[in-house]
Amino acid sequence: MDGVESDMTTDNITKYRRYIAISYVFMFFALFTVVSGLLAYWFARKVTQLDSAEVWMQAHALWVMRTITIYIILACFAALWFIPLFFYYWDTYLWVTGCTVAGVVFSCIAFLYLLNAWIKGISKFFKNKAVF
Repeated sequence: MDGVESDMTTDNITKYRRYIAISYVFMFFALFTVVSGLLAYWFARKVTQLDSAEVWMQAHALWVMRTITIYIILACFAALWFIPLFFYYWDTYLWVTGCTVAGVVFSCIAFLYLLNAWIKGISKFFKNKAVF
């Protein structure tokens, strides 16, 4: 009976590792579109709801969820700075150019934040260590 249970746990651990790996792939694609970030969040959430997952895997899942949440908030904040560009008559004012520059700066901050978190997380994932 122990052999059957150990095979089932090995299969489950492999499945959980696959979910985390897929989360990291979608986390990388979230640099280009937020929809991929939501998919990464969803796959990582599946691992956090399981009791049989190892602690380091749950740490990675929580890392992905936390990073994606912060990234989406940063991306929305950066997008707010581009709103004046939609109004044609405002485009001649200097403050609109300032808002655009601020939007670009905040977009770069969001991009670099997610890239840094992805590199840190994926490097720890390949070492089978917790990311925190």
